[in-house]
Amino acid sequence: MGEVVLAVDIGGTKTAAALADRHDTLLRTAVAATPAGDGPAAVVATVVALAERLLSDTGLRLSGVGIGAAGVVDARSGTIVSATDTFADWPGTPLAALVRAGLDAHLLPDAPVAVQNDVDAHAAGECLHGAGVGAASALVVAVGTGVGAGIVLADRAVRGAHHVAGEIAHLPIPGAAHLRCPCGRFGHLEAIGSGIGMHRHFRFLGGDPDIADARGIAGAAAAGDPVARRALDESAAAVGRALAGAATLLDPERIVITGGVPNIGEDWWIPMRAAFRAEAIDALQSMPILPGTLGDDAPLRGAAASAWRNP
Repeated sequence: MGEVVLAVDIGGTKTAAALADRHDTLLRTAVAATPAGDGPAAVVATVVALAERLLSDTGLRLSGVGIGAAGVVDARSGTIVSATDTFADWPGTPLAALVRAGLDAHLLPDAPVAVQNDVDAHAAGECLHGAGVGAASALVVAVGTGVGAGIVLADRAVRGAHHVAGEIAHLPIPGAAHLRCPCGRFGHLEAIGSGIGMHRHFRFLGGDPDIADARGIAGAAAAGDPVARRALDESAAAVGRALAGAATLLDPERIVITGGVPNIGEDWWIPMRAAFRAEAIDALQSMPILPGTLGDDAPLRGAAASAWRNP
């Protein structure tokens, strides 16, 4: 198997890990539930257990560890700066140091442990190996349970002075003033543009209480439910408007969109693109807006890259 690194994607519900080679190719993968409510020690123990499962019978030691983690991350120190209350006691966690201690017996001398935000890892994966390949710059946006984004310039993540560059989720957006964002404020993109936000907007509009999620809304819209159609259109349009604003500020070579909500299909992509075109200035009308190609492998491949390159 040769030299390998451990790539880890720590999400609110599941933690995925993989052994990866120098091309960021995933050789073995394993997944476990994330004990987010049990505190940092339990999360780190899950990472260690996954690593030991992957390394079992290989005789290998790790050349490095790359982690994409939920929350705002100081990538220089590998520390969690802030997070939602999904993760108990997550802010302030020295994640790189804790993982290094837990995996010490499995690490080669001087092996780096790199930690970044999970969406930044996702963006790196798409830009190095997916829909962003060949672009000098890209904005990679994940639209799922929440909304996240990463900015990549010359194969490097742009993180910002406060570690929140690319946090498109918290752009104030027209049409969301009645909805509370997970950050606690009203009117942000995530409050209407995410899958959960779409559903809350649907319920606000008087939608069928038996429809439980964005997938159900999409099915009802396709079947002719006018409230479902409005909720879907307005949620998708909010994403398009936010992308137009971000594109005006950043002028990336391309935009890549991933996540479960875009998988709804053309019923989501059409109103999203229409809103972008309606808001974007003439110079941005031809900007490519592409679906991601790597799916759940993207954050793991981006995390692997960070272990080899140790940014």
